[in-house]
Amino acid sequence: MSGDSDEDLAAAWGASLDEEEGATADAPTPDAARVLNQAEIDSLLGFDGKGGDGGEESGIQRIISSGLVSYERLPMLEIVFDRMVRLMSTTLRNFTSDNVEVSIDGIVSLRFADYLNSIPLPAMLGVTRVEQWDNYGLVVVDSALIYSVVDVLLGGRRGTAAMRIEGRPYTTIERTLVERLIGVVLEDLTAAFEPLCPVVFGFDRLEVNPRFAAISRPSNACVLVRLRVDMEDRGGKLELLLPYATLEPVRELLLQQFMGEKFGRDSIWETHLAEELRSTEVALDVVLDEQLVPLSSIVGLKVGDRIALGVSPGAPVRLRCGEVALFEAELGRQEQRLAVRISRELERGRGSGGVPA
Repeated sequence: MSGDSDEDLAAAWGASLDEEEGATADAPTPDAARVLNQAEIDSLLGFDGKGGDGGEESGIQRIISSGLVSYERLPMLEIVFDRMVRLMSTTLRNFTSDNVEVSIDGIVSLRFADYLNSIPLPAMLGVTRVEQWDNYGLVVVDSALIYSVVDVLLGGRRGTAAMRIEGRPYTTIERTLVERLIGVVLEDLTAAFEPLCPVVFGFDRLEVNPRFAAISRPSNACVLVRLRVDMEDRGGKLELLLPYATLEPVRELLLQQFMGEKFGRDSIWETHLAEELRSTEVALDVVLDEQLVPLSSIVGLKVGDRIALGVSPGAPVRLRCGEVALFEAELGRQEQRLAVRISRELERGRGSGGVPA
C-alpha cells in the first residue's frame, strides 16, 4: 500500500512540474529586452513635435532647459567690446613693446557658478569695482598669458615659448606684472564705455582662488567676453565677466542699435511740428458772463427776449479756446469793432463750467 501511494505521489508531482514548465514557456519572460520605438523615444526626450505655441516642455528637455541662460541681446555692448579690442591692440603694444594682436573669441551668457567651475587653474582673477554702478566685474588671465607677459616684460628672447613651471604658486613679481596688465585692460574698458556713459572700472584686488572672487550669486546671469591675445609665438586668453546686475543701470543704453540712438524721438520731426504749430490758426471765444439757468427758461425763450448779464460795464472778460480759459482781458472798442486787451494769463484749469453768454 505504501509503495503504491509513493508512486502515485511521484507521478502527480511530475505532472504538476510539467504543467508549470509549459506555462512558463508560453508566458513572456520578464527579463526579455524591450526596444522602444521612435515615437516613445521622442516623447521621453520631449521632441514629439507637440511643443508648439503654448505647449509644455516634457522629459529631458525640461531638465536641460533649466540650466540654460536666455537673456536679451545687448547690441551696444558688442560695439563697446569691439572698441575695447581696438584700444587694447594699441595699449598692449606700448605696454609690452611687442607686436600684440587682440581678438574676440566669443560673447556668451551663462550663470556665475557655471563660469567659476569652468575656470582652468592656475589662473589669476582680477576683481574690478564699478563705483558709478555700485557693483563688480572680473578679469581672468589664464596661465599661458601670465607666463607670456612675464617673459616679455622681463626681457625674454623672441622665438622661444614661455616656460611654465608646474606645482608652485605665483611669485610677487608675477602678481605685480599681471596686476599692471589688468590695470591697462580696465583703462581700455573705461575708455570703451566713455562715448556711451561716464564710468570708471577700478582695480579692487587680485585673487588666485575662484572661491575668493565670488562677486555675484551663483545663479545670477553674466556676460562673458573671451579675448585672445597673441604676441608672435606667445600669448594666451583673457576673459572679462560682467554680471547683468552690473549692467542694469545702463541697460536702456545698451539696447540701442547704434551710438546716440534716441528711443521714439526724432529731432527733425520735433522741429517741423513746432514750426507748424506756430502757424496754426485757433479760434478764441470772448466770454462776457456765465450763468446756470433752468432748461425750461431756455425752452421758453422767444425772439426779442433779453438775457441780463451779471457783470458791470468795464468788468474783465475771459478769452477761451474751446473749454480751456487762457487769458483775462478788458473789453473795449477799436474804431467800429469791439476789441479786447489782454491783461494777464490764467492758470490752466481755472475755467468754470456753465453756458457762456
